[in-house]
Amino acid sequence: MPTCFVAMGFGVKTAFYGGKKKSRTLDLDKTYEHIIKPGALAAGLDCRRADEIQHSTMIDKPMYEQLLAADVVVADISTSNANAIYELGVRHALRPWTTIVMAETDFAFPFDVARLNILRYEHLGKDIGAGEAQRVTAVLTNRLKAVLARFEVDSPVFLFLPQLPHEHAYACISYNAERKETTDLNIGFAAEVTRWADGSPWFRPAVPSLADLRNAFEKAKAEATTPQKWRVVAERLQDWRNIEADDPFVVQQLAFATYKSEHPDKIAALEEAKRILTILQPQFSSDAETVGLWGAIHKHLWETLHSPVNLDEAIRSYARGFYLRGDHYNGVNLAFLLDARANQSTGDEAIADQVFAARVRREVLAILDQEFAEAKSDSTSHTPEEIYWLRASRAEALFGLGRREEANLEFQRAGEANPQPKDWMVATTEDQIQKLERLLAQRR
Repeated sequence: MPTCFVAMGFGVKTAFYGGKKKSRTLDLDKTYEHIIKPGALAAGLDCRRADEIQHSTMIDKPMYEQLLAADVVVADISTSNANAIYELGVRHALRPWTTIVMAETDFAFPFDVARLNILRYEHLGKDIGAGEAQRVTAVLTNRLKAVLARFEVDSPVFLFLPQLPHEHAYACISYNAERKETTDLNIGFAAEVTRWADGSPWFRPAVPSLADLRNAFEKAKAEATTPQKWRVVAERLQDWRNIEADDPFVVQQLAFATYKSEHPDKIAALEEAKRILTILQPQFSSDAETVGLWGAIHKHLWETLHSPVNLDEAIRSYARGFYLRGDHYNGVNLAFLLDARANQSTGDEAIADQVFAARVRREVLAILDQEFAEAKSDSTSHTPEEIYWLRASRAEALFGLGRREEANLEFQRAGEANPQPKDWMVATTEDQIQKLERLLAQRR
């Protein structure tokens, strides 16, 4: 029968929390008795904790043997138990896969484990509620079955250092600590096999490094000119996110690529992009990139669904992004949406939005003057693509202020740049100018 070794504290332990939250005591035996052991048994595993291992030597030796040999290790690091965290580290160094980490809900994860896929559960202190125990047991059982079925790398050691050799594969050689023999396990895991000087093989898991993932993303993004190609970008980012789940840059780019993919349709893609970005709390975030992207999603939802709610949310987002960053992108979009809302209002409300839009466009022009001055003094400060978008934003701001001849001249300069801007960039600018022209025509 496959084995499950449990790394955790025993009995009643004190959980200390930072900040104003008071410490409390937790009976960790209840977690083992009501969640972990039943979950392991339901998954068909022989489950053991260190205090259940029969041995005639110091506990250290059979513990290390279990950390190496157990088919699965479940580590509960609630209460910041030093032994459990140490044993988790040993397991991650020894085995690339089949390790599950869990902790009670209030536990504040230290940086080194915060990125792991951690199973949380609610602990009442002296016991665990029957409903919660039943829920978490079912989740744990499913995870145990899944890790044994797929053998996906979950150790950060092997994820971030995929070049490390280890002896647990070339058909995955597993050491059985009790019978002192090796067993071949056919796991179907993609691998790259190299050999030592003596001809013996070592296994390198087919897991890309972070540099590989970034390069794959950048390559796909550079080629993304259609919704179908943006779907490829989203797939590359999802691969990256499997390693860095909550990295803001990855989340932002995945949300952007998702709505650009228009898969399975435009509205569904926008809703999925909104769901992805929610983890960064865009409605309260002070990160201008997150806020601007949240505004873009709601802008496209408004253009598709004609919903005043989405229009208002887009305006709030672009306004916050503009005053956080003071950039032309958020500014021209804010001004455009203010004009759109003015067309749907009357009286003082419409006048207020029109005045605000004009003021924002004047501020954008001042920002762009500074950007162009910097670009003139330092030719390496901006890429050709960035210069194009500066000119496109200036053309839109001038157009919105009624300075049509200057706007047309700026747009012409943008299109005549060397190197030539990509067709989709020019098409995007033309489309936006046409939308703005229709808005201003409605005002008259």
